[in-house]
Amino acid sequence: MDQHGCAKNQVDGEIIASKLMDDGFEFCDNAGDADFIIVNSCGFIESAKKESLDAVCSLKVQYPKKKIILAGCLAERYADFLKENLKEADGIFGNGDLLLISEFIKNLSRKNKVTKAPQKQVCCYNRKYFGNFRNSVYVKITEGCSNHCSFCAIPVIRGELRSRPIKDVIDEIKSLLKQGFFEINLIGQDLAAYGTGAEDRGRFGEDDGKSKLSLLLNEISKLKGNFWLRLLYIHPDHFNTDIIAAIKKDKRILSYFDIPFQSGDTDIIHLMNRTGSKKQYTDLVKTIRRELGDCAIRTTFMTGFPGETEEAFENTKSFIKSIKPDWAGCFSYSREEDTPAYKFKNKVLKSVSKKRAVEIEKIQEEITQKNLKNRINKEYDVLIEEVIDGSDDNGYAIGRAWFQAPDVDGAFVVRYDRDDKKAVKKIAAGNVVRVKAVRVSGMDIDSILL
Repeated sequence: MDQHGCAKNQVDGEIIASKLMDDGFEFCDNAGDADFIIVNSCGFIESAKKESLDAVCSLKVQYPKKKIILAGCLAERYADFLKENLKEADGIFGNGDLLLISEFIKNLSRKNKVTKAPQKQVCCYNRKYFGNFRNSVYVKITEGCSNHCSFCAIPVIRGELRSRPIKDVIDEIKSLLKQGFFEINLIGQDLAAYGTGAEDRGRFGEDDGKSKLSLLLNEISKLKGNFWLRLLYIHPDHFNTDIIAAIKKDKRILSYFDIPFQSGDTDIIHLMNRTGSKKQYTDLVKTIRRELGDCAIRTTFMTGFPGETEEAFENTKSFIKSIKPDWAGCFSYSREEDTPAYKFKNKVLKSVSKKRAVEIEKIQEEITQKNLKNRINKEYDVLIEEVIDGSDDNGYAIGRAWFQAPDVDGAFVVRYDRDDKKAVKKIAAGNVVRVKAVRVSGMDIDSILL
């Protein structure tokens, strides 16, 4: 499988692979040994779409006799167009019901080239294939999104918000913990909206004023064992402040927040069909830090949104400098059809948008390095992801502490003595080790094994 896109798409890929394996198909590590190759695509922004299409075309050139299947968001969004225009794809498989994959492949033909199903509920499965580093896993608790940010095509691709029942989520986490997973990453387009979709009404009991996300966290806290629980993607307009109490109560729930602010200019925020403001977002960060102390905040910014003037961009820069996020990504606005912003005027030149993105990245790099320096000479638990052979007596391993999410943040480089048998036994992918941070190296931290 050729995987593209976000963590939510990765879970879809794991479900597809697991379902096929359970239905008698064999997973191949080498594409040359496979009968068919699945490209699990992203259709969110222009660059991601191009990457996925390039992958299909490249694989068909490399393996002309293999069946190439385009799955994922791009397949869902443009199925009819791609059926006629992407000849390199032998099949187009949408993401409405992933459990149809085996039947689709068995009946694959030019006549049955496309399969799409309605976007209903949250497709789940007992996964046996995982694409993440060892002992770290994503658990999807919602599907779709009803925020309708003016730039975003997710509601077009994945439909309106719907959520999994609390019991279903708890049962899956229990199963994963029994399998030895240590890091559980809860994901959805917007975790703050968990349990609030039109399909969710009446499924979460009486409304007692508490957010459904806080109810879920309280149930997770009842589980036994040593694990990390990380929350990814919380929309800033309706951040559930009642989850702070659950985090204070259970240190296994990490004080890590991925809050995509997108802009620090109030006018642009409103044009994005968001209700917040620069001040409200600044106050939110202050509240989180005041209540939790040592916490990590990741965010995302978009440059070049229609109407983003130099003054608006300066406001975003000052916002970043004021909240000092630990981590931040930045991307240029992508004009997407079927979104309200597609018709907006006052467009920003791509060259200007890209220049602004680079400037944001430089500002964030300086902030991140300063924040990381405050962690030097402190001890941390680190989840080892991979072990690297050194050229001398020193061994090296790559891992992450609680304030580093998989794939997107920096890492710990853990140094140890390869002649120390106890150290060698500790250093294995999936193990959690105690280290001391000794220096900052770019966006990473060098450390020594304790």
